[in-house]
Amino acid sequence: MPFAEILLMALQNIRANMLRAVLTLLIIAFGIMALVGILTAIDAIAFSLNDNLSGLGANSFSIERKWNEGGGSRHGRRRKSGDPIRFDDALEFKERFVFPATVSVSYMATNLATIKYADEKTNPNIVFTGVDENYFDVKGLDIEFGRNFSTSEVEDGQPKIVLGREIVKTLFNDRPEKALDQIVLVGNNRYRVVGVLKSKGASMGNSTDRAVYAPLMNVRAYYGTSDTNYDLIVAVRNATDMEAAQSEATGLFRQIRRLRPGEDEDFEIFASDSLVSILKENTTNLRLATIAIGLMTLLGAAIGLMNIMLVSVTERTREIGIYKALGATRRSILMQFLLEAIVICQIGGIVGIALGILVGNIVTPLLGGSFLIPWGWMLLGLTLCMIVGVVSGFYPAMKAARLDPIEALRYE
Repeated sequence: MPFAEILLMALQNIRANMLRAVLTLLIIAFGIMALVGILTAIDAIAFSLNDNLSGLGANSFSIERKWNEGGGSRHGRRRKSGDPIRFDDALEFKERFVFPATVSVSYMATNLATIKYADEKTNPNIVFTGVDENYFDVKGLDIEFGRNFSTSEVEDGQPKIVLGREIVKTLFNDRPEKALDQIVLVGNNRYRVVGVLKSKGASMGNSTDRAVYAPLMNVRAYYGTSDTNYDLIVAVRNATDMEAAQSEATGLFRQIRRLRPGEDEDFEIFASDSLVSILKENTTNLRLATIAIGLMTLLGAAIGLMNIMLVSVTERTREIGIYKALGATRRSILMQFLLEAIVICQIGGIVGIALGILVGNIVTPLLGGSFLIPWGWMLLGLTLCMIVGVVSGFYPAMKAARLDPIEALRYE
């Protein structure tokens, strides 16, 4: 019997038992929907985080003070935190680091600032950061309207400011061109707006859209203390020079911190690519756990489908006897029942994939991700459905193929 004819008969039998087939494929569909939906959300969020981390650049690293690790001790004594990276340390490093790279010094003064303009003001949850002329380039932030701070404005501590897009939306009715050259208040201090950042969105609760930036010397004058910790970020021009740049930065900063040979470093080099690797490792484990849970769901669906196919074989025993009496071979009968199981699974898989993409991309924007079509997970879903169809349909199909035609014709 030609394959096309066997497939047509399988589809006709599915249509004849439509309610049973629909209920079965819905079990498959919801299992695939959960699997593809969760994996889509994970991927979309991971890509969003990767994009946000790459704002530092894949060729950048930061120098940070070493914090107490809690339970760590040496010779019975707890490890001490490193001293803050003070302004003189940061400035000396910036001046002496001669590697082909760009160095930025910054200081987050507060994340509870309130920005005012005329009768409008923001909630007291704005991040206020003092930055130098290199900060926006190193962090991958684009100025959409206006300009960056000049070197002289940073050194003189002039009261200029660059606004995040959400601030403009609140204070200037989302009209950035209106914000330029206006005077805003940060607390009780007046600043002239010279630039507006391009929107970057939010990730993990952080948003450059809800932040403002002023020249470092100005912010230091109002908020800095002797214990203020400054942030150092180094962007290497060539990503292949990362290791050499980190090595040279470590040696130079040890000199600046006046550490003796053999003495432990009281600072840490933290590369942006290490954040990406941590993210990949964690999301890989999460994906594996999701796939394992999805397989358990599909195992239940496979058992249900096998049970329904066995019932179908019993109900159609006489029909099978007629087919065999007309010359149908064991192979034809086996292929017909096997194709019925596979077709039901594949239809359920397609429905589940469509629902999974929809659910995944509805959840993703709420968590800071972006729309994604998961081609790899779609292929995985269809493959799993094929496997479930073969595994669930093989035994019932073999049972049908082995029926004795005489006994089958006599079955009531």
